[in-house]
Amino acid sequence: MTETTSNAFLDANTLRRWAPGLVAMGVMGLTAAAHPSAAPALLTGATVTLLALLIVRERPVRAVNVQEPEAEPDGRDEALAAAAMEALPDPLLVIAGDDAYDVGDRTIVRANAAAAALLRLPSGVLDHPLHASIRDPNLLEAVDEALFGGRTQVIDYQPGGTQDRHWSGWVAPLPGRGAGEGHLAILRLRDETDSKRAELMRVDFLANASHELRTPLASLSGFIETLRGHARDDAVAREKFLTIMAVQAERMTRLVADLLSLSRIELNEHIPPSGKVDLAGAVSDVVDATGPLAARRGIKLNVTREGDSSASVTGDRDQLIQVIQNLTDNAIKYSPDDTEVDITLSVDVSADEASRARMIDASGLPLLTPDRDPGARYVLITVRDHGPGLARETMPRLTERFYRVEGQKSGERMGTGLGLAIVKHIVNRHRGGMTVESVLGQGAAFGVYLPLRRPPVV
Repeated sequence: MTETTSNAFLDANTLRRWAPGLVAMGVMGLTAAAHPSAAPALLTGATVTLLALLIVRERPVRAVNVQEPEAEPDGRDEALAAAAMEALPDPLLVIAGDDAYDVGDRTIVRANAAAAALLRLPSGVLDHPLHASIRDPNLLEAVDEALFGGRTQVIDYQPGGTQDRHWSGWVAPLPGRGAGEGHLAILRLRDETDSKRAELMRVDFLANASHELRTPLASLSGFIETLRGHARDDAVAREKFLTIMAVQAERMTRLVADLLSLSRIELNEHIPPSGKVDLAGAVSDVVDATGPLAARRGIKLNVTREGDSSASVTGDRDQLIQVIQNLTDNAIKYSPDDTEVDITLSVDVSADEASRARMIDASGLPLLTPDRDPGARYVLITVRDHGPGLARETMPRLTERFYRVEGQKSGERMGTGLGLAIVKHIVNRHRGGMTVESVLGQGAAFGVYLPLRRPPVV
């Protein structure tokens, strides 16, 4: 027998040598199916077999000539393997490594469309450095153990960014090259953001609801007990207590509604919206809706537009109206009577222009910063009141749940402490940013900037 190099076929002995590994991968895939969420992205033994066939046709292997005649390669097998890999909804990578002690030689030799989109891989490049796309040390270590230790693992992977995605990485050794020609491993990523967020949503909702509803429920119970006792026949006390009970019940209703709204927003925060929204029209709708409330206190709403281009963004109209509504409600709530609230719409600005302070001698802070995109242009909405302002030390906590600045009067209705948290999560879903600036005694201004909708490429 003599050794030869082949790029286009696998002989019978090679397939027999790979059979245990391929069967093991098939068993792994069937085991993964026991989990309900694994069914749509099940990587079966047949798919792994086709993937191995595709890889060895594109990368040199060491084969042994036998007396049996060698079969000619069938192009349909290669096309079927490529189609099977591209059809998988989960990102799938094939990684090669030659030197166990040189972490820089790990390369991505094949990636399906889902993986290329997730990791922003350059098109048409097969040998791409792994560390340039994945920097998580645990996942890189699992890849090394699969390449050189033959170990299969499942690793939690968070790629970073403002959307806080959660992935599960399945890493396994993949037969593909002979002795002295390096090793191959397969990496499959499954998006588990929905399940993680749903779990966190349930925990947060129960914790927040039980904490925030305890006080008004205790108040209601106390008033009911009083009305059943010595105040049963006291008409004045009964009317006073019933009024307080109605206010507390209304606050509980708003609190539950805000908690549910925040939970729904957080659950879908990683899914970008797809609709088209004209922010100028959204601002006009909010001003029309809040105008009567402001007029009762003598507060004037001033709307100013900077820039003549379209103020269209890609987004969810209802959520963006909620953002403008919450900021305007806060401005009205913390403004003294007979003052003004200024709403400014600035079109086609850069991220640096949107995040800079506009009030003289103001203390400013970014509450949310989007992922860096040098070519992005934004629409900025700034809502400024002329109230007492904010101390700098309170600014970092403004978007925390239930946080309220002590000592500030907030008008007729006490807020739930969730308005700015809702704004932050909606803006984050729309890949935008949020800022705050203030001068004590002169008011505060909140800015929200969203990516300008780009015209379709013809």
